[in-house]
Amino acid sequence: MDSKKKNILVAITGASGAIYAKQLLEKLNDLKEKESLEISVIYSKTGKEVAIHEIGYDFVKELNLKTYEDNNFYAPFASGSSPADILVIAPCSMGTLGRIANGFSDSLITRAADVVLKERKKLILLTRETPLNLIHIKNMELISLSGGIIFPASPSFYNKPTNIEDLVNTVIFRILDLMQIEITYDRWGKSVKSL
Repeated sequence: MDSKKKNILVAITGASGAIYAKQLLEKLNDLKEKESLEISVIYSKTGKEVAIHEIGYDFVKELNLKTYEDNNFYAPFASGSSPADILVIAPCSMGTLGRIANGFSDSLITRAADVVLKERKKLILLTRETPLNLIHIKNMELISLSGGIIFPASPSFYNKPTNIEDLVNTVIFRILDLMQIEITYDRWGKSVKSL
């Protein structure tokens, strides 16, 4: 990897599933020196409330990561001249997804997503809604057609996870794959006997 740091932005919205953001940020933080990562975080107002309710404490503060307020349009990645290389919204609410799909940049999260798409960088939306209505599906189609990646939080079971963290990591490791960040884990066909 060259000497330029990969600029990673993680946004946390008010959908349930803060454990995905927590474990993703912990893994990224562990790998930041090896992979030369610059990690920043945006909490939506509701995202912070839900995350603290679900986890019990502010894990972003605990990890000592650079954070931006969701109404701070002076943040570097609010401009096309300084986009994030990768934006992961985890978890991503359907409200946030709908605003991104329709170009409604009313917050730093939605503006950063707009910038990432227009600059042809990588946008990964870890969605948590179920079941989906047609509006959700059409909004996902718009984002997919615009170059974003819709990533439902669908854990895998072939490596026989034994606790919640293992189960969540089956999702987190796939996200790290999409981010092209090297990590070793049991993959289908390598750790699993033929069925």
